[in-house]
Amino acid sequence: MEAAMAAVTQTATPSMWSEEELAEVRGSLQTEIDELNADILRHESEIASGDVTQGAGDDQADAGAKTYEREREIALTLNARDLVAQNERAIARIDAGTYGVCESCHKPIGKERLQAFPRATLCVACKQKEERR
Repeated sequence: MEAAMAAVTQTATPSMWSEEELAEVRGSLQTEIDELNADILRHESEIASGDVTQGAGDDQADAGAKTYEREREIALTLNARDLVAQNERAIARIDAGTYGVCESCHKPIGKERLQAFPRATLCVACKQKEERR
């Protein structure tokens, strides 16, 4: 019975999205991936250019500021990589025909939620449950 419900849910969900809408979502996700990858390269080059010998003779405040900037660039790079991975998973779900299906309860994710946050993998109810934990 549960498998039948999942099959019905999966076949019902694509009707929420037209092929054109899915192509548009896919395109915007891919564009964001390209922009994020450019950001990652920029941040990585800034991290790499922060040579240790450049700080020779700096006082503690200068060294602290450079450390802060380096940690900031690392955090931005990690965040961008995470977003790329989320976007790639969303594209994979579009390709697999499971985009818009909650990964927890297998019910449709609201179209409005996906329009606001196209990387969403959980419906609002399941996301709220997850955040309470």
